[in-house]
Amino acid sequence: MSAPNGPERESRKSRPSLTRQLLLWSLGALAVVWGSFVVMGYQTGVHEADELTDGHLASVTALLLNLRATDAMEGAQVTQRVPTPWLKSHDYQQSISVVQWDRQGRLLTHSGTSPAPPFTEAEGFANLTLGNPAAVWRSFAQWDAARSRKVMVLLELRERDELAQDIAEQMIEPGLWLLPVVSLALGLALWRGLRPLYALSADVAALDPASAQRLASRHAWNEFESVVASINTLLDRQQAAMVRERRLANEVAHELRTPLSSIALQASALAGDLAPQARAEAVARIGQDALRAGHVLNQLLALARASRAELHEATAPVDLSALARAVCADYAQAAWQRGDDIALLAPPVLTLPGHAVLLDIAVRNLVENALKHTPDGTHISVQAGEESDAGDVWLQVCDDGGRSTMGAAGVAAARKEDSLHLGHEIVRRVADIHGGHFGPAPARPPFTTCYRLVLPRHPIAHPG
Repeated sequence: MSAPNGPERESRKSRPSLTRQLLLWSLGALAVVWGSFVVMGYQTGVHEADELTDGHLASVTALLLNLRATDAMEGAQVTQRVPTPWLKSHDYQQSISVVQWDRQGRLLTHSGTSPAPPFTEAEGFANLTLGNPAAVWRSFAQWDAARSRKVMVLLELRERDELAQDIAEQMIEPGLWLLPVVSLALGLALWRGLRPLYALSADVAALDPASAQRLASRHAWNEFESVVASINTLLDRQQAAMVRERRLANEVAHELRTPLSSIALQASALAGDLAPQARAEAVARIGQDALRAGHVLNQLLALARASRAELHEATAPVDLSALARAVCADYAQAAWQRGDDIALLAPPVLTLPGHAVLLDIAVRNLVENALKHTPDGTHISVQAGEESDAGDVWLQVCDDGGRSTMGAAGVAAARKEDSLHLGHEIVRRVADIHGGHFGPAPARPPFTTCYRLVLPRHPIAHPG
């Protein structure tokens, strides 16, 4: 196989890459999952920080109510904590403030950095805006069992948010370091996992359709089994088709060479001095050879049409009996002029799915071969029916080879006149397109030759 030229290489470069596609989709999915975990982690950190600080406020309040630390104190006491800059700013344990009131709302103690909140009868959690400049504090207040003393514990809301952010960052940070590492490992894993595909692609690109080369068994991966088998099947079919086409080309060249050489020879003879009768015979010979060459070309065109129709024409129900009747009617005049007779033996209706144009070409070629390659006075029978065991439809054309005028040797000599058998090749192509087969069939007396076309009744399955 020849190396790709410049435009082909540029075209390959511009095509999308499966490796890049897989890598992008994998990294995209990884980024989405990672981002989802980051969002969930941040939300979880905020939620856990809220629960942690609220639980801590409630615990400290219950502890102070049970200790009754103000029983030995007289008057309100305000205690400011000593600054501890070496501790983290979100260490809420060092910034908790405690306020206690008696039943009448008199301030008993005030510990911490928060401004003194106003006294209320309310209990539970609340967000209080205190101080100047104003700041939001999270608070929890509770009365003792005798409602003689109320304790409130406060924590600045900013520190709780900083704690939530710190927790979320601690959860996100490993992912930030892990994402590029996982991306690199994923890319290497994809590249390593797709190496068999790269090898298969290289071997397919190196295949030479003109040789009998096949894909090696080293691609015996389970996922590649059907692909390798299909490619090898296509290669086998390609080889068979190339052999058939070469043989066909040789036969076409041989078949055309004879009439063309005869035409050239007769044309040379016409340029010289010929008697009137010899000149008339030369002109007649040129006409016969031209018709023979034209017949070969018509057969080649029909063969090309049969090859294209598989891809361009959709199947439809075809009445094979009606089609055979029409063909017999069209060739009745030609048969009468030769002294032949054409008979049709078929059921009234015989339907199958297929290409009507191709089936018409096949039947016409069979009848035309019987007319052209048998002596005058031949009895030709077009027969059609249905096989009882498989349900397939068949059509055959039989003839007696002119039993009244020539023997078997004469028939064979007449049939060798067309060594090309293009008509049979056309019928064989039509049979292949329809999933059937074509070939000689046993001839019952008085017939000496039969060719049968067998077609399936089931719908035709075209690839792709």
